[in-house]
Amino acid sequence: MDDPLVTMRHVRAAGQCRRGAKAFAERHGLDWDEFRVNGLPASVVEATGDALAIKVAEVAREQQ
Repeated sequence: MDDPLVTMRHVRAAGQCRRGAKAFAERHGLDWDEFRVNGLPASVVEATGDALAIKVAEVAREQQ
């Protein structure tokens, strides 16, 4: 199974915002700078169990 990178493009496509994405990253101990510059694997985002994050990862998978 492919593990696409989730980027800000996917966050926006899922109707979420940068501020919320940054707060999410901090809350879950994810590297915000890494996410902002390169993206994070969908599996890492999904592993948080956060419903909105799972939606964003689904968008990344659909757009892959």
